[in-house]
Amino acid sequence: MKIQEIREIIKLVDGSSIEEFSYEFEGVKVKMKKNGSGTAQQTLNSAAQTPQQPKAVEAPSASAPTKESEAERLVSQETPEIPASSDSAYHKILSPMVGTFYESPSPEEAAYVQVGSKVTADQVVCIVEAMKLFNEIEAEVDGEIAEILVKDGQLVEYGQPLFLVKAN
Repeated sequence: MKIQEIREIIKLVDGSSIEEFSYEFEGVKVKMKKNGSGTAQQTLNSAAQTPQQPKAVEAPSASAPTKESEAERLVSQETPEIPASSDSAYHKILSPMVGTFYESPSPEEAAYVQVGSKVTADQVVCIVEAMKLFNEIEAEVDGEIAEILVKDGQLVEYGQPLFLVKAN
């Protein structure tokens, strides 16, 4: 089960009158229970564990087993490390909100920009969707796209770097 799917389930449960939700699929069990304030709490369990011992599900590996959990892997995948040297040389285009990153206006169309694309300050470089509203994100500076830090369809946080731009 992907983290995005879990987040969608949390949103649905939070917005409904359901007090408790449990789901099991391919050995992964997701159980959510609203507390007194109406917010959902989640617990992930593998099939062999008891509900009193929540644990992150281990990521399957074709090679040697790893101790990195699925959640840790997804978090590290969603928030890439930016080299310290890039801070002074590049302008970061940050996400102005929590939402889903889209590189193109629709799935059938080409991405707004790619690495190496020349951009102007008022040029749209991506869309961040939040609550069914599609917000166009502009480059903010004239320059060249040096790096795209997130993947299409990935959830992004407020203030998370989306692009590195080598300013003119």
